[in-house]
Amino acid sequence: MTAIQKNTFSSLTPAQFAAIGTEFDAIRNRMRADLGERDAKYIRTMIKRQRQFEVAGRVMMMIPPVWPAGVAALSVSKILDNMEIGHNVMHGQYDWMGDPSLNSKNFEWDSADTSKNWKITHNYEHHTYTNVLNKDHDIGYGLLRMSTDQKWEPRFLANLPLTVLLHTFFQHFVAVQNLKLEEVMIYKTKTPAQLKEEFKPVWKKMRKQLAKDYVLFPLLAGPMAPMVFAGNVLANLARNVWACAVIFNGHFPEDVEQFPESVIENETRGQWYVRQLLGSANFSGGKLMHIMSGNLSFQIEHHLFPDIPAHRYAEIAPEVRAICEKHGLPYKTGSFARQTLSTWKRIAKLSLPSGKSGKISPRMANEKLAAPMALAA
Repeated sequence: MTAIQKNTFSSLTPAQFAAIGTEFDAIRNRMRADLGERDAKYIRTMIKRQRQFEVAGRVMMMIPPVWPAGVAALSVSKILDNMEIGHNVMHGQYDWMGDPSLNSKNFEWDSADTSKNWKITHNYEHHTYTNVLNKDHDIGYGLLRMSTDQKWEPRFLANLPLTVLLHTFFQHFVAVQNLKLEEVMIYKTKTPAQLKEEFKPVWKKMRKQLAKDYVLFPLLAGPMAPMVFAGNVLANLARNVWACAVIFNGHFPEDVEQFPESVIENETRGQWYVRQLLGSANFSGGKLMHIMSGNLSFQIEHHLFPDIPAHRYAEIAPEVRAICEKHGLPYKTGSFARQTLSTWKRIAKLSLPSGKSGKISPRMANEKLAAPMALAA
């Protein structure tokens, strides 16, 4: 965090915050008014491609010479289902189409997490309280220390191995995220009985996913069952690692800021937008990178406009960057490798009591910032 950045927020006047809110609202309103056939065609094409990759992958995994290609195809299918389709549809980006299969209230994805729970922890909690300590559970997922303002505990020495574990079993960690296991296992603020009751719908979805990939499809493969079982393990692993890496790179590089709860008191729309800017980061790449990341390579734009179809972020990004430059706000972006390195450095530093990375934003700590505004359904 540079000295210039530290002074930027405190130098903004109420009139400037109002102007920032007006400018970003104008982008959002223009995009919403322009939604139409090309957006519908885009998401339907993505769904078609996802299904094609899934069918091809499941067939090829039963043919030994092309088994690796089958695993790769199924991995692509699962990534598209989670990132470019599921995540974006459940944000309500395609509710305007009037298609029940693409409505955020009805959609269910190929993941251990239920769509209902995900929309609570992600759409509401994360996108309303973005990077606010004790409000946004995505900060460390209850496992990791991601700010010096989180009191250090001996368990945080395991920051790095836990991060590896989180990447490996990401869909299952996300599935149990709303249970807030640390309240039972560490802080004892929730009883095992409460946890058991809350776990029932989660376990129902988990069982369904486990049965599909590790019982049903292997049985259908007959003598090729071991190959199909192994292929499903690898495809799920590829999806988990990739999804977790994309999400971490958009939220946890060293220059991404976190905030105290005081920031959401009387927060204006302009201040909400600024918090999204300061609490997000992009990574660069080509069209394939953007599609495979669900366009979360434009994490800044996603946090500003979570209900705008994500494939539009590339065209919005230059305008967002221009507004940032106009008002002296940082626009944090870098290569995928650079953001990955920065994220893992932050995680490593904060595993120690002396870790100096990931501090709460000094610009916003003393500001009276909105009643929370969730822009996503």
